[in-house]
Amino acid sequence: LAILMSREVNDWETSACGALSFIPATAMLLGREMRAPNAEIIILGSRDYSPFVTGKDFHFHAQRGQLDLFFISAIEIDQHGNFNLHVIGDRDEPDVLMPGQYGTGMLYYAVPRIVMFRTEHTRRSFVDQVNYVSGAGTSPNGVSRRTREVKVITPMAKLNFNQESRIMELGSVHEGFSVDQVVENTGFNLGIRGEIDTTPQITEEEVHTLRTVVKSHMIDSETYPNEAANLIREP
Repeated sequence: LAILMSREVNDWETSACGALSFIPATAMLLGREMRAPNAEIIILGSRDYSPFVTGKDFHFHAQRGQLDLFFISAIEIDQHGNFNLHVIGDRDEPDVLMPGQYGTGMLYYAVPRIVMFRTEHTRRSFVDQVNYVSGAGTSPNGVSRRTREVKVITPMAKLNFNQESRIMELGSVHEGFSVDQVVENTGFNLGIRGEIDTTPQITEEEVHTLRTVVKSHMIDSETYPNEAANLIREP
């Protein structure tokens, strides 16, 4: 998943993720190694990649238009681009109470490119309508919003949010999966029109760089060192 996400990191842009974000942190460092040597990376809570004293400083940075890409991990995502990080069930008497967010909803308005991700692709994650709107995929006319591109990356596929129709659509299917499998595991209509692309294959170079250069750097720079040591395989 980190390899697929790393391809969204562009040269000469500022990419960021929040705290407790091992996968996007790994993705950004890999993206810089593979294709974006001049990318600026912000990883909140890290020693070498967090120039801010508080999270509030980071949010001001985004509001000033100084972020290009932000990664979001959502619990639920619906066809309208809304995401949920708060509750499952009734808001006042929830079946599941989740951690919530600190500013992610605002960043969804302030950052031009958003990449959401899920480590599973199931109907419980991709729902017709989220139980709670932690971040809104669309805004009423007249509301200022910088977001121009929203993607969702899962182990099965990549989804793209159509800014004109305001509907989440299937962009590509990863190798080893079929369109039918993605449809079966998605709780809303994916707006399929015509043939769907296959996601470009993960390369040996990407895997090797992740397991050597990126893993070593994460450990040395104390950027999720335990996770890097235990979760990224040896070459």
